[in-house]
Amino acid sequence: MSRQFVTEAVMVAIYGQLLAPAAAVEYIVPYTTILELYEFRSSDEPLMDNPAEDKHVKEKVAELIEYLEEPLNKKKINRALQVPWAKSLPILFGNSVAFTIINGVDNAQYGEHFDPIETELLLTAQRENLPILTDQTDWIERIVEASVPVQVYDIEDFDFAVEGIYLP
Repeated sequence: MSRQFVTEAVMVAIYGQLLAPAAAVEYIVPYTTILELYEFRSSDEPLMDNPAEDKHVKEKVAELIEYLEEPLNKKKINRALQVPWAKSLPILFGNSVAFTIINGVDNAQYGEHFDPIETELLLTAQRENLPILTDQTDWIERIVEASVPVQVYDIEDFDFAVEGIYLP
């Protein structure tokens, strides 16, 4: 059985270790974060401070977009977009990683404290009863301060989380 995490598509592009986990992993990815990949790809603003790292990450973003646009993968995603909160069939990436795209549509519940993407990630984690995986420590702090009932892992703790030390 694979470990499941809610995360943004860009996290997978930025952190290569997420595609080479020690155990099988499934990432539940809100569709709006897939749309963000297109914005990142076309933006002139850097994603990373180091120019070489920025170039590498933008290449990985482009590769992820290309992979998700392959006909079978695109078909799975488009089916999920027909119904609110529907999930795609798993999109396999290698032997131990799968992506499931979710069509989250509600972003008002936490709108005062979090931006729409953050809210969608929080609601997805709550609906699926899964932990969130992120690199944004300020967001983690705001989640704790707002007492949002979700479990959150910093990407630096990814290996620990994959070991199964979380309550699904």
